[in-house]
Amino acid sequence: MKSKKKLRKFLKSMRFRLVIVFIFFGMLPGIVLSTGLVRGYENRAISIRCIDILNQAKILSDQIANTGYLEDVTLESINSRVELICNIYDGRVLVIDNTFHIIKDTYDLDTRKIIICEEVATSFQGSESNKYDPVNRYIQLTLPICDVDTQETLGVLLVSASTDVVRDAAANLKNIAVIVLLFAGFLITIFAVFVAGRFTWPFRKMSKSIEDIQIGYGEGLLLIDDYTETEEISVNINALLKSMKVLDESRQEFVSNVSHELKTPLTSMKVLADSLTGQTGAPVELYQEFMTDIASEIERENKIITDLLSLVKMDKAAADSLNITSVNVNELLELIMKRLMPIADQQNIELVLESFRPVSAEIDDTKMSLALTNLIENAIKYNDKPDGWVHVSLNADHQYFYVKVEDNGCGIPEESLDHIYERFYRVDKSHSKEIGGTGLGLAISRSVILMHRGAIKAFSTEGEGTIFTVRIPLKYIRA
Repeated sequence: MKSKKKLRKFLKSMRFRLVIVFIFFGMLPGIVLSTGLVRGYENRAISIRCIDILNQAKILSDQIANTGYLEDVTLESINSRVELICNIYDGRVLVIDNTFHIIKDTYDLDTRKIIICEEVATSFQGSESNKYDPVNRYIQLTLPICDVDTQETLGVLLVSASTDVVRDAAANLKNIAVIVLLFAGFLITIFAVFVAGRFTWPFRKMSKSIEDIQIGYGEGLLLIDDYTETEEISVNINALLKSMKVLDESRQEFVSNVSHELKTPLTSMKVLADSLTGQTGAPVELYQEFMTDIASEIERENKIITDLLSLVKMDKAAADSLNITSVNVNELLELIMKRLMPIADQQNIELVLESFRPVSAEIDDTKMSLALTNLIENAIKYNDKPDGWVHVSLNADHQYFYVKVEDNGCGIPEESLDHIYERFYRVDKSHSKEIGGTGLGLAISRSVILMHRGAIKAFSTEGEGTIFTVRIPLKYIRA
């Protein structure tokens, strides 16, 4: 239940983040563009206003020089021209003579006063100047009033003009841009929610399918092929589900086999015990026979439990738990053969060990002895031919040592070769009780060999015999 809530929370978080990303990247270009346009318009408008005022000021400067306005400021034609410029550009005009006195001020504040500033001094030297004050929002221009013939500087014309009109127009443009951006943001948000929903929809379908599989509904397989990514995820999840299903079936089969194997000796003992208790005055010989059979079943039960415990320890133990030492493999095999020789003699099986060279390897001698003993003992037990033999050979190269266990017994059917390492699997179930095996020997052997980073292979021809080959590194390979 918690995993479902976490998955739903994750999908909601994903949709929310996608919406935010879409809105951000959708609005960012518009914000940058609108800001740039407003600023560009403002700068361009001020530049054009400066040029217009400068042109009008030059015309006025020429008229002042030609009409002698500096000597007579009452000339109506010039005064009207000055007033016109002030009205058009919402500005102020100062006419300064060559003694730095202001002879005309349209604001009538500084008339007859002396003005000394850098811009006026520069203009008296014959240069023009212009300045824009963004804080106070005005443009200031100064230009010389020159004699037409001699080009002598007779005075200076100073014009100040407000830029409030430009600022107001820029503010209106900015308001329009904000409205457009808000409308665009609304549309982008709707689009982002839609796209995010479409993008996460396959994952929601996948989540729903997984929930259905968990509670037992659905077809047991995912097929979300909306995107390449979801298709690949579906394939991988299906592979995982398949492996989990195989693992679950294997577990169920293992539990069933364990139950059967443990119950069979108990059933036999119960039958024998019931037979004894059901007979009054049974002879001692019958008691002895039945008690011998019960002891045999107890020994069989004990062997099954011992093998099960060994296998469980193999499964739980990490490879680092191996007691790795340098072991003489020749001596180890000779000791195993010596222990198994009585069993071979009892079944008239010829047991031969062939060592091609001395071999020393880094192994856990106890576990490796168990693995090799199981292989050789199986070859002996499942060989019922009158002239039976089991040949064990040991060889090595610069990297591995090889053990081959070969017999001329009944062999293993081809269809059973893929299952011989499964727990409790027996090729010949009819003779399993007679032979006394538990069906765990090969599973234990394979676990030990894999823990040593080795490999085991089986080759068999039914009716002719079986060969097991084992390859183990001479130097233990640590993870």
